Amino acid sequence: MKALLIVDLQNDFCQEGTLPTPKGDSIIPVINKLMSEFDFVLASKDWHPEKTIHFEKWPVHCVRETLGAAFHSALDTSEIDQIFLKGTGNKDDGYSAFEATNESLVDYLKINKIDKLYVTGLVIEYCVKQTVLDALKYGFRTFVIKEAVEGIYQREEDVPNALEEMKAAGASIISAKEILNEIEQ
Repeated sequence: MKALLIVDLQNDFCQEGTLPTPKGDSIIPVINKLMSEFDFVLASKDWHPEKTIHFEKWPVHCVRETLGAAFHSALDTSEIDQIFLKGTGNKDDGYSAFEATNESLVDYLKINKIDKLYVTGLVIEYCVKQTVLDALKYGFRTFVIKEAVEGIYQREEDVPNALEEMKAAGASIISAKEILNEIEQ
């Protein structure tokens, strides 16, 4: 079984948000096109309380029940089977979708016999990367779809370094076209 995991495609990480990725909106059409090709579509959300130590490091973003924490309106949410909420405590960052507090992502994947995890979303240098590294740690075959991830680019080298770190840990970096060809076979 294969699952597509959309990491934090929320308003505050998109171009008009409080912690924007320069081209975050551009990955949405790719993700929307891919969703119907998977057995499961999963998504994570930063779901921060109003006050958290996380905001000592970052601008206030994705506060639960706010417009900033909502999925971007262009994302087709009708295909999403399960949402995993992370960063929900006052003392946690919640970078990885595997840190979800409403349901265990590991358990969900195992119960549903998902062995291949295709990761998309925002922010590649932090939440995407940590999710991918955790997926590998838990033994899932993990793929990063290069046209469907975006970063905040605090430094120019951050995104290429994140891709290299994930690849070195065992993730496959693939294109959306490769996935569509694989699924068609």
